[in-house]
Amino acid sequence: MIVLGIESSAHTLGAGIVEDGKVLSNEKIMYPIGTAGIIPAKAAEQHASNAGAVISEALAKAGLSSKELEGVGYTMGPGLGPCLRVGQLMAKTVAARLGIPIAPVNHALAHIEITRHLAGIEDPVVLYVSGGNSQILGFDEEPFKHYHVYGETFDIGVGNMLDSFAREAKLNPAWGSSVAKLAEGGKYFMMPYTVKGMDFTFTGLLTHSIKMLQSRSAKDVAFSMQETAFAMLCEATERALLLKKKKNVLLSGGVAQSARLKEMLSLMAEAHGCKVYTAPNDLNADNGAMIALVAEKMIKAGQQARIGECTIDQRYRVDRAMVGWK
Repeated sequence: MIVLGIESSAHTLGAGIVEDGKVLSNEKIMYPIGTAGIIPAKAAEQHASNAGAVISEALAKAGLSSKELEGVGYTMGPGLGPCLRVGQLMAKTVAARLGIPIAPVNHALAHIEITRHLAGIEDPVVLYVSGGNSQILGFDEEPFKHYHVYGETFDIGVGNMLDSFAREAKLNPAWGSSVAKLAEGGKYFMMPYTVKGMDFTFTGLLTHSIKMLQSRSAKDVAFSMQETAFAMLCEATERALLLKKKKNVLLSGGVAQSARLKEMLSLMAEAHGCKVYTAPNDLNADNGAMIALVAEKMIKAGQQARIGECTIDQRYRVDRAMVGWK
C-alpha cells in the first residue's frame, strides 16, 4: 500500500511516502526558528505557501504520481493549532480529490512507531522526548490497545526547556542542538533535580539556569543544565525498565537526536544487560514519513476516518491513540 503522510504540528512541514513499511521519500520545509522561536501564525502561513511544493517533492523523490497514492495521513495532534490545520486541510484535499482513505495520526505515536518499526522490536520501554512533551511509556492491551504512560513531565517537555534556555542565552537558532554545541567543554555545577518516581519537572531547572547566566559562564550553565535534565530522564527510565522487567529501551522524538542523551541512556541500559534503540536523526526529527507509516498501519487495521470526521486536537495525548495493528 502506498501512503502519503503530512506532518505539520510545529515548525516542520513534512511530506513522506511509505509503501508496505518502506520509506520511499521524506521531504520537509522548516520554518526558520532564529532567536525568537516559533510564531504559530507565521509558521502556518509558511506551511500553507509550501503545501503543494513539499508534496510534489515527495512524489518526485519516490518516483510516483499522485494517482498512485492509496491512502493519506496527517498529524491530528498534539501541536500548534494553526500549523495542525494546514496539514489537516492538505490531507483532506488529497483524500477528496483522489478518493482514497484518510487517517488522523497522533504525533507522539508516529515518533514511537517509526523507531520501533525500524528497530524490529515488540515490547520496549519507550522514552519519548520532544518539545511539547516528555514521557516514559509501554504498550498495554487494557482497556484497549495503546501506549500506557508510566511517567511524564509535570510541566514542560525537555525540548521546550532547551529551546527556552536557548532564547534566553540568545543562541541562533534557538533550539536544543545549539545548547548542545554551547555545552561542549563546559564544567558541571549543581542544579535543581526533580524526579518523583517516574515523573519529572523541568521549570525549576530552567528558571535556575536562566538566573545562573548572570553569574556563571553560559558554557558551564548549558552543560550543567543538559547533564541534569538528561540524568533525570535516565533515572526515571531506569526505574520503569526494572519495574516492568523489559529488555529494550526505545528512544524517540526530536530530542532523541541528542548524542549526549543517547550516550547516557546507553550506559544506563548496558548496566542492566539491555539495549537502546533509536532512529536516524532525520526520522527522529518531525517528518512526514513517520505519519505515513502509522497512517498505513491504521488504514490496514480499519482505523481510517471519514473526511468529515477529520479534526485536529492540540492536546491529543498518546495514551488515547488506538494501536490496533499490534
